[in-house]
Amino acid sequence: MLKFLKKNHSKDSEERERLKKELFGFTRCVDHGFPSQPRALAYDPKLKLLAIGTKTGILKIYGAPGVEFVGQQKKDVSINQLFFLPEQGRLITLCSDNSLHLWEINEKKEGNAVLEEVKEISMECNKLKTISTCSLTLNSDKLLIGTEGGNIHILEVQTFTLLEQIISQDVVMQSMPEVSSNPGAVEAIAVHPTNPDKFLIGFNRGYIVLWDNKTNNADRTYNASQQLESLDWHRNGTDFITAHADGSYLKWSTEESSSPKESSTTPYGPFPCKAISKIQWKSSKSGPFYIFSGGMPRASYGDKHTVTVMQEENHVVFDFTSKVIDFITVSTADEEDKEDGRQEYDEPHALVVLVQEEIVVIDLDSPNWPAFKLPYLNSLHSSAITCSYHVNNVPEQLWQKIIDAGETQVGKFSHRTWPIDGGKTLASETLTRDLLLTGHEDGTIRFWDASTTSLTFLYKLSTANIFSGETSPPDNSAGEAEEEWPPFKKVGSFDPYSDDPRWAIQKIALCPLSETLIAAGTAGQVIVLQMEREQREQEVTHVTINIVGDSDNFVWKGHEALAPQEGDLKFAPGFQPTCVMQLLPPAACTSLAINSEWQLGAAGTAHGFALFDYCQKKGVLYRCTLNPNDMTNAVVNDSLLSRRISFKKSLRESFRRLRKSRANRREKMKKEKWARRNKRMNCEIEGGEAVSTEGTAPAEGASASASPLSSSPELKPMERQVEARSLDDSMASIVRFLYFADTFAINNTSHQPTLWVGTNAGYVYIYTITIPPSDKRASESVSSFLAKEIKLRHRAPVISMAVIDKRARVLPEPLEVLHERAKAADMSGEHQLVVCSEEQFKVFSLPNLKPVCKRKLTVIDGSMVRKVSFVNFRSRSDENYSEFDIACLTNLGELRIYTLPSLRLQLAENSIKKEDLNGISSFIFTKNGQGFHLICSSEFCRTSLSKRYVTQPNCTIELAEGMRPEPVAEPEALPETEQQPAEPSEQVNAPSTENPANELREGEAEGPEGTGTNNDVAENIEGLIEETQHNDSRADTTTTTTGDISQDSIIDVASEAGTLSPTASPITTETVNVNATTITTTTITTTTTTEGTPLNITGDSDCPENSKAAVEINTIVTETEDKFNDLKIKGVTTVTVLEQVAQAVEG
Repeated sequence: MLKFLKKNHSKDSEERERLKKELFGFTRCVDHGFPSQPRALAYDPKLKLLAIGTKTGILKIYGAPGVEFVGQQKKDVSINQLFFLPEQGRLITLCSDNSLHLWEINEKKEGNAVLEEVKEISMECNKLKTISTCSLTLNSDKLLIGTEGGNIHILEVQTFTLLEQIISQDVVMQSMPEVSSNPGAVEAIAVHPTNPDKFLIGFNRGYIVLWDNKTNNADRTYNASQQLESLDWHRNGTDFITAHADGSYLKWSTEESSSPKESSTTPYGPFPCKAISKIQWKSSKSGPFYIFSGGMPRASYGDKHTVTVMQEENHVVFDFTSKVIDFITVSTADEEDKEDGRQEYDEPHALVVLVQEEIVVIDLDSPNWPAFKLPYLNSLHSSAITCSYHVNNVPEQLWQKIIDAGETQVGKFSHRTWPIDGGKTLASETLTRDLLLTGHEDGTIRFWDASTTSLTFLYKLSTANIFSGETSPPDNSAGEAEEEWPPFKKVGSFDPYSDDPRWAIQKIALCPLSETLIAAGTAGQVIVLQMEREQREQEVTHVTINIVGDSDNFVWKGHEALAPQEGDLKFAPGFQPTCVMQLLPPAACTSLAINSEWQLGAAGTAHGFALFDYCQKKGVLYRCTLNPNDMTNAVVNDSLLSRRISFKKSLRESFRRLRKSRANRREKMKKEKWARRNKRMNCEIEGGEAVSTEGTAPAEGASASASPLSSSPELKPMERQVEARSLDDSMASIVRFLYFADTFAINNTSHQPTLWVGTNAGYVYIYTITIPPSDKRASESVSSFLAKEIKLRHRAPVISMAVIDKRARVLPEPLEVLHERAKAADMSGEHQLVVCSEEQFKVFSLPNLKPVCKRKLTVIDGSMVRKVSFVNFRSRSDENYSEFDIACLTNLGELRIYTLPSLRLQLAENSIKKEDLNGISSFIFTKNGQGFHLICSSEFCRTSLSKRYVTQPNCTIELAEGMRPEPVAEPEALPETEQQPAEPSEQVNAPSTENPANELREGEAEGPEGTGTNNDVAENIEGLIEETQHNDSRADTTTTTTGDISQDSIIDVASEAGTLSPTASPITTETVNVNATTITTTTITTTTTTEGTPLNITGDSDCPENSKAAVEINTIVTETEDKFNDLKIKGVTTVTVLEQVAQAVEG
């Protein structure tokens, strides 16, 4: 016990607590890439902002690079449509639950702006009132809402309330007496480009009406014989165009309603075609643009996803690899139109196309209409991401070489500046260059600029062309359409198909100082590449290393190795291959390491590992880690060893087993003694989970695994029973980690290059490496020998290692000291090895490998480590202070930080849902404490554990003065003592004209389509009941008044002792006149003590018995009574429904 108390950690000091606040802090920074499952697109031509809504309710707004705003719907709904209020920094979202939401970009502290939801309104979610389409009026003060029932409702944007006016389908159809059938849902609404009171209403079955909202009449009616899909105005306001389900479009004149202006045009007929889902007609000095999606011939190209652009002789069908969601055109006129004058032509200069897996922006001002290079919203998963790698502080020389190499690949892109450049970034210029490298299924490695919030594509490296069987696809980079009809032109980068799965990149290692890159693949290929500025033609050296040796027992049943290309190969500027190490068996690489100072690399697979010299392009060492059982698939005794084992080693093992048996007996006695001691102490374990003791409390290092939460003596946390791993596990041979270090592996007097290998079975192999002098490096061979082995007792997979000096600083990376980018390590001795397994962290002293301390994780809280990194955390305020710590991610999605070498927990934060296995497996740490993980196949989430390094959007928008309307002030509620019974009737009889919210809203007395008052009453009462229950009115006197303008106190709860004085009158009668109708309501007060008595409410009036008012009164009374009876409120409850009854019969 004394031993345990001696080892028990105390609380961190106050100074350390202050320092932790300067060093550590979890922040979810920003998302990089393309949002998953997009559903809606909108553009503000005045502020030049682009918005995307997704199926998961995420709203993202983009402007210039670095300008980004993100919002999330409160409910789990899909965003189906988006509408910007031009130049106001506001937009409206239409969601899948038939609700509308108003969002604003509002300035917060230090000028930074955020996206906030400020208002919402819901409509009944039935078939007739389901919203089918919407359109803003010309001055954006109203939103026209078309429904499946064929009616149009009008939302006043300023108050965000529905107006009483409904443009009923029946009224509209009265102007078309020749139409006898139901015209169907409202398919499209298009507001007149010059007259704000007029708009086109397009019904599903092809009927179109030009409606004048000022006179509430139809000006003209049009009848297209085909099902309507879309319509759009010409800029002159006298012509419009309609698109139909048969792949045709029609041009109409507003002056002639009997027939179209021109005959029907089917661009890709005469054979049956798919529907044109959306069409736009834009004017230009050089000729009109016709832009539409769909319309392809069903039989031959029905599976194509296309957007067609036609202008005079120019005709291109942009071919995408995923479904077209929406498109918009960016026009000069929309951006420059003023109130005092309009441009004569639209002059579209860019086309933004949102498809399921990417976004593409086409330059309509340049010849051949090339695409823009995206500064953000890149499709990271153009080929599926298989691995990722981050590099901090890239040298400027390498950075510029990568930029130059990338520019040679982007000749097919537009040279114009990015057109969506709204907003203003407030972030200061980055001082360092950071790279994010992603390996892909098609054998490519893509380089991304991760220095800012905009993850920008820089350069693509392809490794497939090194191997035979790779054929380059036809290059359409010149932007010329193929010689076929329709004239297709492939655009976008998303390509989900890979010709050979063996090309997939599994591991990446880059040394930025030597400009050396190593990439390892699925078929055991390890490719060494060097950065070159010029194009070269050279032969690539291929070296084969057979890890399992000449064993006759092993049979590989997997895929074959990739066949290399023979002869000289031509390589573009950028990273060019110098040699390929082919590991046999050709299994996927599981670990990779590089030391560019020694010009060595190491790669591991499920069968073993190999050390290779890429200077001399040959192998140095290999070792098979397979168990003999895995080699022969035969059942043999664990004591049987390889025939090559020496007699000396056999004898040593015998003595070890003897010592182990004695140690086990002593351990058993200690366990029994500890159990008796625990029983006497009769300890109570706090916690919500049943755990069992392993009985190893007095063991060495046990106290190190306990969290240092208290300085007082305390018991060791209860440990879980962890099932021991079998040595026969087929996964035990996997090499999980490789590490180069210059340290003291043999003795305290001299340090030397070493290779450290960690396996899935909990083994650590330590190899010393002898490297020839620099002047003989190219001629003399590198040699390596096994120096020591470590076998972790718990046999958990070793996933990371590092050597630290006596200042607890991790040894610097190769060449960093030489380039003055890091301080030299203390080589005076006292190095320590930190071994991180899935279940615990352990520190050993070097070179004797004596355990110093350990931190158990799995046996304490059941978590297992999935990702580990040794991070240099720098103080937020003190430039000169930094420390190395362990950052890890567990299988529960929790990020933790532990100190070195004491392994004390400093921070624990939930970051990823434990069910998100892909997110956890894809997580990578950066060297300064940030992290990246995939939240979907196309998007990275960036987080930070460092207070100093937080990469977040810091931006704002500049609004013209007076552009955003002032909010309407709501009248203040009168104090309860001043409210008189007559005042509600005055409000009902004379609603305020300044605030439409005070008026009777559409649907409250409009029959079946209205939302009705009954639901409002029930909701108000239910909310007040919940508050009453929460406050427990039996002991308090409580008065609750709702915030609704049109009603007084609905519920009054008053009781101190749980009963009402017998002298108090339980019945109250009130009378009010509403539109010459006298209504009397009777309120009954009931008293309960314990059981709760049902509340009875009655309402009488002098209305006719079967009148609408009488029906409404009875319904309200019945529903209110049911609400209270179900809940059986205890206490004294008075309910008055006077105002709801008056509201129901108003008008």
